[in-house]
Amino acid sequence: MRDLFFIAFLGLFGLMGLRRPFLLVAVYAYIDIVSPQRLSYFLLNSIPISAIAFAMMVGAWLLVDDKKDCRFSARQGLMLLLLAWCGYTTLTADFPVEALTKWNWVWKAIIAGVFLPLVLRTRLRIEALALFMVLCASTIIINGGMKTALSGGGYGVLNLMVENNSGLYEGSIISCVAISLIPLILWLSKHGTVFPPDWKVKTFCYCLCLACLLMPVGTEARTGLVCIVILAGLMLMRSKRKFVYGPLMLLAALISIPFLPASFTQRMQTIENHQGDESASTRVAVWMWTLDYVKEHPGGGGFDNYLQNSFTYFAQSTVTDGGGTRVERRLVTDRGRAYHSAYFELLGEQGYFGFAVWALLHLICFIRTEAIRRAYRKRDGSDEAWVAPFALALQQGHIIYMIGSLFVGIAYQPFIFMMLALQIGLDTYLTRKRKTAAKQQLDRAIALGNGAIA
Repeated sequence: MRDLFFIAFLGLFGLMGLRRPFLLVAVYAYIDIVSPQRLSYFLLNSIPISAIAFAMMVGAWLLVDDKKDCRFSARQGLMLLLLAWCGYTTLTADFPVEALTKWNWVWKAIIAGVFLPLVLRTRLRIEALALFMVLCASTIIINGGMKTALSGGGYGVLNLMVENNSGLYEGSIISCVAISLIPLILWLSKHGTVFPPDWKVKTFCYCLCLACLLMPVGTEARTGLVCIVILAGLMLMRSKRKFVYGPLMLLAALISIPFLPASFTQRMQTIENHQGDESASTRVAVWMWTLDYVKEHPGGGGFDNYLQNSFTYFAQSTVTDGGGTRVERRLVTDRGRAYHSAYFELLGEQGYFGFAVWALLHLICFIRTEAIRRAYRKRDGSDEAWVAPFALALQQGHIIYMIGSLFVGIAYQPFIFMMLALQIGLDTYLTRKRKTAAKQQLDRAIALGNGAIA
């Protein structure tokens, strides 16, 4: 029954997309964020629905959509360069079979990041993609938030609809993504036009923000706690009443501590000392191994080259017995541990060049979005009053994601490439508007000049 529902839902959207091609972008976003094939028992698992949705999205744009306003930016060129380099490292990978498996979804995520800005030609389309990103992620976040509120969750215990602990269904990843979406959710609650921000929309948005904040609690992901702290700092930095909201935030945090599960507070305490937690200790050891690896292999080792790592490190733990409480150190040997960091993931798999291209892409996006925010920050009361808050929401979400990715291997997630596409699409859309306005102004000046001569 579930399979039939998904097929009917996707089929209906596909048919609607024949009339409104942009809806196929929404189908692609839904499939890559929610991954309904993981929720399916059989039917959707047997066909490559993600590749089909991607092909339909691009095909509809080529055949039907208006392409006169399309612009190609330098950042899209950087994505193509990164894609080409990833293809090269896949061909020369240390583990060819494993690398090819990862390549099969990474190339599509990057190409989508290149393609999406071409279709984001209007404010409605830009907002629609942002809305679908929020709504698609909310299917996972609301589920996790409700289970956390009712049961308290737990590390590796909270079931997010599937048993497959990967993609956005992994605790640390969904915690990072959920917190990074909060600025965008708040923007939709104030400036959205698809769903005008009445009391019902605002109530849903605020409840969704609460569910986002509950995700790190339910998953007990330390990455999520770091993201919450960063979000609070970013929002406080932009607030006009810092000395009012700052103490209130601190008071709210202190009041919430007694209501948090004991397992959550105990796990968060391991942030202070990485040697006291085996997971954190292995991450540091993997990072040190990666630095040594790229010194000998500056071009990287291709996708999943971490499978060859092997290292020994000291871990410590507190032991309480008849002799009292003491700290014991033990020597641990481990191998084949994942990077658990997007930065070291890029560095180890793509080498210095790939890392530089990836870092430059994110840096330019941040700089351009900040430039947009500053240029449009005094447009209150005009038709462009939404621009600066939207740029700020994208910028804050981007920062939170990138800081969260310090501790999670999410460098190639489709979600971040969609967020980058939104930033690029906003930039190119505003550039077109400025050029059109300048041309119209010039035409009017010429017409007035000709009239004066006559």
